[in-house]
Amino acid sequence: MNGASYGGKRGVHAIYPGSFDPLTFGHVDVIERAAHIFDHVLVAVVVNPQKREPLFSLDERKRLIEESMRHLDNVDVADFRGLLAHYVKVKQIDVIVKGLRVVSDFESEMSTALMNRSLSNVDTVFLPSDPRYSFLSSSLVKEVFFLGGEIDQYVPLPVLRTLHEKRDLLA
Repeated sequence: MNGASYGGKRGVHAIYPGSFDPLTFGHVDVIERAAHIFDHVLVAVVVNPQKREPLFSLDERKRLIEESMRHLDNVDVADFRGLLAHYVKVKQIDVIVKGLRVVSDFESEMSTALMNRSLSNVDTVFLPSDPRYSFLSSSLVKEVFFLGGEIDQYVPLPVLRTLHEKRDLLA
């Protein structure tokens, strides 16, 4: 790890990329743990035109992450388009962080990690999910919520509030 400078700050800089549509406590767990390991964590909301239309806009997702992670002073939020390998080089990121819920996550993430390493010379660190969140996904949270289920224990309060606002607008 090269201790690159990011935004004038020194130390080891990690990036945690994802769509975060919406942010769940599984994501929060990974961010908090990464923030204890690395000097700085950049939560990067991926703009992926190949994915279906997100429920939350890019600005909403960034705002919800910022509001939910205020208690950590070494976490920032940004967005990016294109190859993660290019973005980490431009931002002088030292390590990519990925959360793993189940074995199939590892299988799908491993080839991506190897490709990113090949393109950027940046390693990926895998953090296994807290067992409380090993079944949790943003898609599942949205499905349960819009079918009338309670999701208070799965998402931070800013996300829950915004989901209720969205449901009220759609009703």
